Amino acid sequence: MQFAHDTEVALDGAAALVNTARGGEERLTDPDALATFLDRERYSGTRRGDGAELATVRDLRDRIARLWDTEDVDQVVGIVNRVLSDAHALPQLIRHDGWDWHLHLTPRDAPLVDRIGTEIAMAVADLIRAQDLERLKRCAGEDCDAVFVDLSRNRSRRFCDLGNCANRAHVAAYRARKAGRAD
Repeated sequence: MQFAHDTEVALDGAAALVNTARGGEERLTDPDALATFLDRERYSGTRRGDGAELATVRDLRDRIARLWDTEDVDQVVGIVNRVLSDAHALPQLIRHDGWDWHLHLTPRDAPLVDRIGTEIAMAVADLIRAQDLERLKRCAGEDCDAVFVDLSRNRSRRFCDLGNCANRAHVAAYRARKAGRAD
């Protein structure tokens, strides 16, 4: 299944948001770190840039992270519906900043957490409707707890792109095979 471009961007953004708290390390340490994250992920609209906004985004991140930790579709639907309800989502087709037509569910001046949350919620709704929630994965790296969205055709991706996990696993497997042959 191929997803719309904005769905893939929102799913990747969701994983990036969850990964800001990877390995017990907080990466959204202050409003400047949040601004850097928002710029990198290309979130549009107004920003307050204060500690209260940072706190709401961190809270959203914690709720979104649960999407990777449950296989119960009803629980995922509950999270999605709650995020959409809290934001008073009202779908509209929008074209801006070089993006073709895509859905916005809140006005540009809506609180940042509502804009981020609704984009993620609608992208996950697409996964639910396609019966494709297994695309939300955790890295198979031995010492990695990062999340990612497997958008490969056959859903075979196992590792994140954050810590060179695939390469380390392949080197370890090669060394194990080589050591087995030496015996």
